[in-house]
Amino acid sequence: MNNKFTFVTKIFLIKYFCVLFTICFVEGSFAQTNQIESKIDSLLSRMTLEEKIGQLNQFAGTNKQRDELVEEGKVGSFLGVKGAAEINRIQKIAMEKSRLKIPIIFGNDVIHGYKTTFPIPLAASCSWDTELVKSSAGIAAFEAASEGTNWTFAPMVDIARDPRWGRIAEGAGEDPYLGSAMAIALVEGFQGKNLSDKNTIAACAKHFVAYGAAEGGRDYNTVDISDRTLKEIYLPPFKAAVDAGVVTIMSAFNSLNGVPASANHYTITDILKNSWRFNGFVVSDYNSIGELINHGIAGNKAQAALKAITAGVDMDMVGDTIEGYVYEPNLSKLIDEKKLSIKVIDASVRRILRVKYRLGLFEHPYVDTSYFRNNSLASSYKNSVALRLAEESIVLLKNKKNILPLKKDIKSIAVIGPLADDHYDPLGPWACMPVPENVVTVLQGIKNLVPASTKIKYIKGCEIIGGDKKEFDNAVKVAGESDVVILILGESAGMSGEAASRTNIDLPGFQEKLAETIFKVGKPVVVVLMNGRPLTINWIAENIPSVLECWFLGDQTGNAIANVLFGNYNPSGKLSVSFPRSTGQIPVYYNHLNTGRPFQENNKYTSKYLDSPNTPFFPFGYGLSYTTFKYDSIKISENKIKIGDTTSVSVKVMNTGKAAGEEIVQLYLRDLVASVSRPVKELKGFKRIYLNPGEEKTVTFSITPAMLKFYNIDMKKVIKPGKFQIMIGGNSNAALSDYFYVEE
Repeated sequence: MNNKFTFVTKIFLIKYFCVLFTICFVEGSFAQTNQIESKIDSLLSRMTLEEKIGQLNQFAGTNKQRDELVEEGKVGSFLGVKGAAEINRIQKIAMEKSRLKIPIIFGNDVIHGYKTTFPIPLAASCSWDTELVKSSAGIAAFEAASEGTNWTFAPMVDIARDPRWGRIAEGAGEDPYLGSAMAIALVEGFQGKNLSDKNTIAACAKHFVAYGAAEGGRDYNTVDISDRTLKEIYLPPFKAAVDAGVVTIMSAFNSLNGVPASANHYTITDILKNSWRFNGFVVSDYNSIGELINHGIAGNKAQAALKAITAGVDMDMVGDTIEGYVYEPNLSKLIDEKKLSIKVIDASVRRILRVKYRLGLFEHPYVDTSYFRNNSLASSYKNSVALRLAEESIVLLKNKKNILPLKKDIKSIAVIGPLADDHYDPLGPWACMPVPENVVTVLQGIKNLVPASTKIKYIKGCEIIGGDKKEFDNAVKVAGESDVVILILGESAGMSGEAASRTNIDLPGFQEKLAETIFKVGKPVVVVLMNGRPLTINWIAENIPSVLECWFLGDQTGNAIANVLFGNYNPSGKLSVSFPRSTGQIPVYYNHLNTGRPFQENNKYTSKYLDSPNTPFFPFGYGLSYTTFKYDSIKISENKIKIGDTTSVSVKVMNTGKAAGEEIVQLYLRDLVASVSRPVKELKGFKRIYLNPGEEKTVTFSITPAMLKFYNIDMKKVIKPGKFQIMIGGNSNAALSDYFYVEE
C-alpha cells in the first residue's frame, strides 16, 4: 500500500513539475516577447519617418558620409565591414551620437567558416552528419562574433538540380529532405541556444525562393516552375529553417513564374509571413530591388521601392549605389504622395528592431574583446572539427582492385596535378576571412603522413585552365619512376560559386588529357577531384581505377585527403547530388516522376536517349567504402495502418568486409497510386552507423504521417489511403524493399 502510494505520488509530482516547468517556460517566453514588443512600440512612437526608413537600408562599407548618416539615425545595417575596432567605432557613433541610439547590425558572408575555413556546403552535405555541420557553424559564429559580425548571409538552402549553376557549391544538393536537415543544423549552429549570447550570430536562409532552378543553370536567370514543384521541392528547406528559428530571410535575384522574387507578395507575405508566421525580417539580395527595373515590372526606383516594400522585403541591401539608393529617398516620397501607408513602413521597422533586440544589441552593442580572449576556442578543437568534417565529406566514387587505401610504407609516390600544392583554391568560393597559409595542401598532407624514407616526386603537369602540355613529358617520367601516381585535378575556386555558371562541366583545360597520358604509363593511378559542382568525368570514371571526390575542403584539405588515401580514415561520404553523364542529361535527379512510357531496354518507344542511359553516372546517395555492407531482413512493424497512425521499419546491416567503417543507411518511400503523379522514390530518413568487421546492427526508422503527406490535385496537403513502397539501402538505388498499406 505504502509502496503503491509512493509510486503514484512520484508520478504525480513528476507530471506536476513538468507541467509547471512548461507553463513557466512558455510564460517566460511570452513575457520576454511582450517586453521586446513594448520596447519596439515605444521606440517606433519616437522615430521620425527618416529614422524609420534609415532602418530599412543596408550600406556596403563605411566612409565619412556614412558616419554622418549613422549619427543621423539613417542606417540600419552595414555589409562587408570586418574587424572589432572598426565595428565598435561605428557602433559608438550610433549609440552615443544618434538621437535614439539604435544599434547597427553588421552582416557578412560567413558561408563555410570565418577564419577557420571548413568544406564548402555542398561538400559538407555529403557527410550527412548534421551534428558535425552544426558544430562547424558554431565555430564560424564564434569567430565572426569575436570580430563584430553579428549576422551571416547563410545558410543557402536552395535546392539545385543543375550542376551548371555555380552556386550549387553553396547548398546541400538536390534533395529537399537532406537539404532541410542541413538547413536546421546550420541555423542552430549559427544562432545557438540563445541568440543574445555573445558568441552567436543571426542566420539568413537564402535565396527566397527557387533560385536553384535558374533556366540553363545560368546565374540570376529566370525560373518557371509549377506551384507544386515550388511547394514540394524548393520551399521545404526554407520552412525547416523557419521552424528552426532563423531570424532573417534573403529574397532572391530571380523571377518566379514572371514575378521577380524581390517583389513577390505571394511567396514573401502570403507564404512566409502569413502562412508560416515568420516574425523575423526579409532582406533583399544585393540591389535586387533596384533590378526590378531590369525585370520590367518597375519603370523607376520609386516604383521598384513600392513593389518591394509592399511585397514584404523589409531591408534594401545596397540598393544600386552607383545611381542612388532605392528605399531612400523614394519611400518618403511615396508616403507624401499617399501611395504607401506608414503602417507598411512601421511593420518592416518592427521586424528589424525585433531581431536587433533578440540579438541583444541594445544591451551589448559593442564587441566584447575581453570575453572572446577569456573564452577562446582552442585551435586544436577547431582544427579537429575541420579535419573530421573534411574527412566525412570525401566520397569514394571508384576503387577497382582495391588500390586504396595505399600502404604507408610505399617506396615512391608521384604527386601530379595543378591543385596538388595549391594553398588558395582548396578554400573554395565564398571563403570569408581565410588564412591561405593555414591550408594544408594535398602534397603537404601526404608528406605529413608517409615515412621520411618514402620518395615523393611532385610536378604540376598543367594549369587548371588554359596553359599548355609542356610539362607532360616530365610528368610521364616522374610517373614511370614511381610505384603509384596520385593525380589532383579539378576546378579553381573561382570556377564555382556566384556568377560562375558553366555550359561545359568537363574537367577544364588539359587536365583530362594529362590523366589520359599518365594512365598510359601503366602505373596504379588514383584521381583526387577538387571542385565545387558535379563534373562530367566519364573517361576518368571508366578508366582510372580509383577516384575520390574531395570537393573544396578548406584548411584541412591535405590532412583529410591523405588520411583517406592511406586508410587512416575509411571514407563514408555519400553524394548529395547526382553526377550526370553529360550536360545533355541535365537536369538529372533521383526523385523524378515516372512517365506513361518508362524506360524499357528493348522498346524504342519509351522514355530514353538514343546515345546515353537515362541514369546518372553516380546517383544521389552514392559512395563507396574500404569495406562492404550487406542489407538484409527488412521488417515492417505494422503493414496496415490507419490514416494518421505511425509504423516502423527495420533492417539489418552487416559489415562483411575486413575494415571497420561507417555506413549511411537511407530510407526511401514511394506512394504507388495517388491523385497526382508521385516521385519514383523520396528520401524520408537516414542514419549513420559504425560497424566493425563482422558486426551487425538493426537500424529502425519510424514512418510518420508527415512522411506520407503530399499536395493533392487541389493543392491541399493530405494523406490518402493506398499502397506505399519502402526502399532501404546505401544509395538512392536502394535494393531492399517492402510494402505497407494506409487505410481509412
